[in-house]
Amino acid sequence: MQDVFLIDEPPTVPWATLLLAHGAGAPMDSTFMNSLAASVAAHGVRVARFEFPYMANRRETGRKRPPDRMPVLEQAFLDLAAEIPGPLCIGGKSMGGRVASLIAARCDAMGVICFGYPFHPPGRPERTRVEHLHALELPGLILQGTRDPFGKPEEVSGYSLSPQVRVVWIDSGDHDLKPLKKSGATQAVLMEAAAAEAAAFMREQLG
Repeated sequence: MQDVFLIDEPPTVPWATLLLAHGAGAPMDSTFMNSLAASVAAHGVRVARFEFPYMANRRETGRKRPPDRMPVLEQAFLDLAAEIPGPLCIGGKSMGGRVASLIAARCDAMGVICFGYPFHPPGRPERTRVEHLHALELPGLILQGTRDPFGKPEEVSGYSLSPQVRVVWIDSGDHDLKPLKKSGATQAVLMEAAAAEAAAFMREQLG
């Protein structure tokens, strides 16, 4: 398991696991992913990170390549989720969160957590990626910065999302949860806020 996953253990006995996927352009051990995993783990959650095949290939060869086709991404996520005993939540950063939401119905997980969901490409609000979210049956949490170019409050409020989907807005955050300087906050503060929301959501699913 350790050969495939990058594990962040909590300071106490873990009460659940979050299987966390990276975004389209950065690996599982990017600065953002390292900080996010550590922040979530601090709440008693074991965080298991992994890389999709295209990113693993990039690590081996040093050559950049675009993300795999969605069926490949989905199958890779499903295969690894099957290796982790519950209680389990699945999720990811941006594209990784989207893949998690797409496999929700086929995965033995108690919920889906998306950190910065790519509702649409930046500057292309007409190209939405929300169709499957209309009927999502697994509880879902989307943690979105209010300045995220992949989906801002005024845009997301117009989407018809499943009642199972909860969107929590992180004030002043961008797609990487970086705030405006004038906000007085830091990226670390916003990331901790997102991690606390994620852990509370997981506790809620445990009942």
